[in-house]
Amino acid sequence: MVEKMESVIIGGGQAGLSLSYYLTQAGREHIVLEKSSQVADAWRNRRWDSFCLVSPNWTFKLPGAEYADSDPEGFMLKGEILRRFERYEQDNHLPVSYSTEVTRVEPMDDHYKYRIFTDDKVYEAMNAVIAIGLYHKVKIPAFAGQIPADILQIPSDSYRNPQALPPGAVLLVGSAQSGSQIAEELHEADRKVFLSTCSAGRIPRRYRGIDGFDWLTRIGFFDRTPTMLSSPKDRIFGSPHLSGKGGGHTLSLHKFSRDGMILLGHVKGFEDGNLVIAPDLKENLAAADTFAANAIKMIDAYILKTGMDAPVEEVEILDDGFRASVITSLDLAAEGISVIIWATGYSNDYSMVRLPILDAYHYPISDRGVTKHPGLYFIGMNWMNKFKTGFLMGVGEAAQYLADVISKEKH
Repeated sequence: MVEKMESVIIGGGQAGLSLSYYLTQAGREHIVLEKSSQVADAWRNRRWDSFCLVSPNWTFKLPGAEYADSDPEGFMLKGEILRRFERYEQDNHLPVSYSTEVTRVEPMDDHYKYRIFTDDKVYEAMNAVIAIGLYHKVKIPAFAGQIPADILQIPSDSYRNPQALPPGAVLLVGSAQSGSQIAEELHEADRKVFLSTCSAGRIPRRYRGIDGFDWLTRIGFFDRTPTMLSSPKDRIFGSPHLSGKGGGHTLSLHKFSRDGMILLGHVKGFEDGNLVIAPDLKENLAAADTFAANAIKMIDAYILKTGMDAPVEEVEILDDGFRASVITSLDLAAEGISVIIWATGYSNDYSMVRLPILDAYHYPISDRGVTKHPGLYFIGMNWMNKFKTGFLMGVGEAAQYLADVISKEKH
């Protein structure tokens, strides 16, 4: 069965829904194809039970449903996030087809430029919009297959709560945003936690009376463009760690070490029954500290430049992690480790699109989501002219631009 459509949006997450909102407002024919059975699949099924936003509630900016309630500086829980997405789809009558997985997108030499294959139907569309984001496959190293089968290995997006894990110590691999939050939750549940660190940075939850996320917004951190980076590779990095839990607080690897968590360098192999650990713990700690120090310097400079009345604050300097032993080999059995959680980031998979669309770093080549292939667009990723375009606070701006481009096309 073939159905013709002006625009087909592939992916019904925050980006696909935001674009659908603007196309609906403009009266443009389109459909959103979502492979899951419900709205907000990533928020619903790829987050742990106690998950909450790490950015303040005011950053929830789905177009037409921007946060306007009584707690803009709070951090909404997973259930509230899901309710807002559900209301968003229902209130705006967005044309979403659920349980519809797209298997292939190929060009056509016709008025309808793209043929989109799903599991039960083929669409021919003037415009095809890839709105599946960046995070597709968890990066689990090949040597994980050598680890004994009696040790449970899961990606971080499969973690739900401490009680769902078998008894024993837990190795958390990766100390960016998700890894650090999960490690803290497990430690607070009295689990013995080993945390394999990376070079992800840290930002203060609050500094000089204002939330750290608010400061980063004010100083233009999220409005940076790819041309401001030293290398295109810098578009893909671990998000700085902090937490919105319990009203929000700073996460520090040094405090983790002070509290009894065992910090490691990055895991690089498995030999003779032991995990091989790189001796780079102190370098990773220094990288997190440097990121935090640079953020504070930029904030201080902004306050000075603008003449803001912000009380001076002395930042506590912790160094506990630097005094921890550097471990280069970890005997999983001897340490009683029963679970390994891989919080090692994601790789992209755009193989459904049968066109040359990726750069050397497997990132879609586009100008604000507009590719060199007429009628083919991308949305839902960071750095689509600004860092924030993949976040809740920036997706609306990206969607409005793309909707305007599509609406101005002549057919």
